[in-house]
Amino acid sequence: MPGRIAQADIDEVKARTNIADVIGERVALKPAGVGSLKGLCPFHDERSPSFHVRPQVGFYHCFGCGESGDVYSFLRKMDHLSFTEAVERLAGRIGYTLHFEEGGAAPENSGRSRLYAANAAAAEYFRAQLLTPEAEVGRRFLGERGFDAAAAAHFGVGFAPKGWSNLSDALAGQGFTREELLAAGLLSQGQRGTYDRFRGRLIWPIRDVTSQVVGFGARRLLEDDQGPKYLNTPETSIYRKSQVLYGLDLAKRDISREHRVVVVEGYTDVMACHLAGITTAIATCGTAFGSDHITVLRRVMGDDSSGGEVVFTFDPDAAGQKAALRAFADEKRFSAQTYVAVAPDGLDPCDLRLARGDDAVRALMTTKAPMFEFVIDQRLSQYDLGTVEGRAAALRAAAPVVADIRDPSLRPGYVRVLARRIGLDLDEVSAAVSRASRSRDTGGSLQRRGRDDAPPADERQHPDDGAAASAPVLIPTIASLPRTRDVVIERDALMAALQFGHRLDDATVRRALGAAFQHPALDAVRAAVVEAPDYTRAGWAVQAVDTIREPYRALGSELLMSAFPALGEADAAASASDLMRRLIVRRVDSEKAELVRAVQRVPPDSEEGRRIRLQLRELDLERQRWTGDTER
Repeated sequence: MPGRIAQADIDEVKARTNIADVIGERVALKPAGVGSLKGLCPFHDERSPSFHVRPQVGFYHCFGCGESGDVYSFLRKMDHLSFTEAVERLAGRIGYTLHFEEGGAAPENSGRSRLYAANAAAAEYFRAQLLTPEAEVGRRFLGERGFDAAAAAHFGVGFAPKGWSNLSDALAGQGFTREELLAAGLLSQGQRGTYDRFRGRLIWPIRDVTSQVVGFGARRLLEDDQGPKYLNTPETSIYRKSQVLYGLDLAKRDISREHRVVVVEGYTDVMACHLAGITTAIATCGTAFGSDHITVLRRVMGDDSSGGEVVFTFDPDAAGQKAALRAFADEKRFSAQTYVAVAPDGLDPCDLRLARGDDAVRALMTTKAPMFEFVIDQRLSQYDLGTVEGRAAALRAAAPVVADIRDPSLRPGYVRVLARRIGLDLDEVSAAVSRASRSRDTGGSLQRRGRDDAPPADERQHPDDGAAASAPVLIPTIASLPRTRDVVIERDALMAALQFGHRLDDATVRRALGAAFQHPALDAVRAAVVEAPDYTRAGWAVQAVDTIREPYRALGSELLMSAFPALGEADAAASASDLMRRLIVRRVDSEKAELVRAVQRVPPDSEEGRRIRLQLRELDLERQRWTGDTER
């Protein structure tokens, strides 16, 4: 039986993979100093980016939650993969054939990778079926909505034939088992056994942000189909409808570049928007827009300021208004400005494009109204503003909406808007908003108490191996280090060595870091760096960090990922060399001081005395080489 994947293959796949490309599919990254990128952390919710990636060393680190690792650990944590599955995923990405240590190609993994493979095979099967005579009803459906064959191909639209086992028979011929197809949500289990979940329907493949097919959406076409109008893949280990957005795989690059996203209500609306030139449109998959969707979009947008835009398109009917209010409840988590766009005559983007053309769809985005204004109007519409009682009730209902506006520069303007809408005095409305704000803050403080009582990040507990969990150990961080001159030099030198060791002379680095550091945490990192066999080998710094003893490993990760102050890599290399020089001079001075004390304790004419004086002369020469000081 073959053994584990050859280590050489594991190393080669990682070396050929740009970690920034993999992470960049999920997180919008922007430059953050020499050789560093940053974005919103995918492992915890945050407002400002603390997640850093260094492509040259193949490592990421979050200064907020402490998560760090290489490209394999990123995939394992994000997609809940085994190590083998992560290696296989990346090998497939670059077209690299894996081998076992005993020889022979690595077989397919029977876990999540098989579900991805089954969905990919199903997507190809459905696309091919759209060209068959039976699929005429599907092609007619698309044509009636303004979508030609090229549009269908672009979005991967397919057709599921009407039979009970057409798909399962086809995929069984490709080696997929019934259990795998059930786990992928492609089959359903009935009293008479298993059958194809999708039959006689138009099919849209649903892809994750990495463009892998994770599920399908299916539209009813036939009159004798008693199922729902839209039928989606059930929840599986790779498909979570609360975290998946249709069209995000196509829209992600433009969303990241434009810091803008348009949220529509259906698959055909996404198609219509993209074909009309609004290439940042996405839709939910059979569920309401929620917090998990916001989290995904914020990372793709790089939503760390108010400069972006999120536009929701809702039908003006009761269901659409309800959807808008649900979106508003979560909208407050966006930093970007949020809007609502409602088409004239209640048309959705697909119908609007069909009736009035692409220009009308693009124009829809220019008539958007701020989300707060939309919600205020929805709240006020429930009351009779012609009566004193109605105006008072309307004020009580709408004041919390204005109080929830985070931007202090916007709140006074919406106080005036609310006052005009209701027809009340500005001071009266302002007082009501202030009361609502105090009530919100009081309730919020009670909810936040548990989080605010947590220790700061530089005092995180780390369980000592073999010790009781109740015995905390403070984990040192860069922020917790003393600001003394010597500690700052040690810190910066280690940062330089880890990040730019490949640009430095090997002997110089080892001379500079060969003596113990004053700070014990930095000395633990120094020892790991000195033990590294080759500073020019790809990935050496990551491996060095992995060897740092606890509780100092997290500090090593920080030093590897922190922004090094320099204008470019050449400037960084020069600064790193200077730091090594300063450490060497410090070490020479320390060694010389020890020898001066020693020579005073031995007879001048003794062999020991002559040996020490020779060493002192050698140290003087070394110091001169590093400083150019001929007087010492």
